[in-house]
Amino acid sequence: MDDEQNRQQEDWLNSRKNRLPSFTEVLSRRTRPPVDLFMFYIFLQREGAEDILDFWLDVQQHENLCRAYFKDVRKSGRTIKEDWPQYWEYARRRGSIYGTVVGLQPNAAKRSTTSTSEVINDQEKNASAHAADEKRGFQRSTTPGYEKEHTSSLPTAVNSPDIDPPRSTTPFSLSVRTPTLFTLKRASRAPTVIPRSAAISRMDLIASAERIFFRYLSPAGTVDSPENHEIYLPPALRIHTFPLNSTQEPKSQSDLNMMAHIPDMFHAQKEYCFRAMEQDAFPRFLRSKAFGNLTPMSALVRLVVGLIVLWIGLAAGFSLIFLDVQPKSKRFFLFIPFALAILFLISHQYELDPILVFLGQSESTPFRTLTIREPYVKRLLLGRAIWVTTLVSTCVVALTLLFWAVPGHRL
Repeated sequence: MDDEQNRQQEDWLNSRKNRLPSFTEVLSRRTRPPVDLFMFYIFLQREGAEDILDFWLDVQQHENLCRAYFKDVRKSGRTIKEDWPQYWEYARRRGSIYGTVVGLQPNAAKRSTTSTSEVINDQEKNASAHAADEKRGFQRSTTPGYEKEHTSSLPTAVNSPDIDPPRSTTPFSLSVRTPTLFTLKRASRAPTVIPRSAAISRMDLIASAERIFFRYLSPAGTVDSPENHEIYLPPALRIHTFPLNSTQEPKSQSDLNMMAHIPDMFHAQKEYCFRAMEQDAFPRFLRSKAFGNLTPMSALVRLVVGLIVLWIGLAAGFSLIFLDVQPKSKRFFLFIPFALAILFLISHQYELDPILVFLGQSESTPFRTLTIREPYVKRLLLGRAIWVTTLVSTCVVALTLLFWAVPGHRL
């Protein structure tokens, strides 16, 4: 068994040498800089869309918490049917992503899912769920007070569309936040991780779901918290109210039936966010980090500096010509401003600094670098750096020779 796992791991590592990583591999933290989860989070943060990834990671943690609860129940010698009959009945009738964990029959109907939880092992799941807390360097505020809520699958009335607050129209365009060139730090955030100092209870599951709702799904402005950032969801997936209160244990039969939805409550929304990131943000992230090594701000600074240095070089060159400075070989010193100007301008165009690539560095934030460790990305960037260096050298030589060859004429 170990030999088979080692062989599969070796095959996977070999395949990674000749291709870019997949989105699933990035989320499971199986990639290295500059295409790892940390860099993807910074990329989304620069676009003002990191809440999409925050939501996915927090729902992943919520699902892991539910799995841990079910496993604790089974380890105690009880079945899920005995411990939580309402959820067992719900899962048996409608299917659940925890079917194998709770012990449903193999032929029982299961909810269709494309979740990465099917391809990431437990250790990787836990790592990816904690990634946001480890990497982003801040935490969220605690959940606001109780507010009643409902999902589209619950048998309660949906809020009228007429009174729905304005919402964004795409997953990566939020009505209250816009991308900025400068990355602004957000307020501290309380962790969603519930410590395992005691056995997980169903109230812990409710508290976890309530935090997720008020952070990401409650319309902006309806909760008195600066960290309430509503993410975009299509109308069919929007959750308008939360059915339970984490401070009061459900007692009525209707509340108990509603609580059965808690483990699977955000799975469809999580899948939508996964596909939105995979099809929209992730390809742009790969183009940015696998084919370039500069941030937009750094590239813009190079453009400005390059234009200024080019103006200085041209002014010096025309001065040498029209003052007919002798000896003529002094004009060869023009290659210095021309080399700097062309390097900065072409670096801006390609968003790639060949000097940084040759040093094995890639920018994470403006003018702050980290070492390139992904083998295939390193090869791609090295090839593009050689091309950029050749292009810069050709332009510099041509421009320098042109100004050297022009006859001097004193005005």
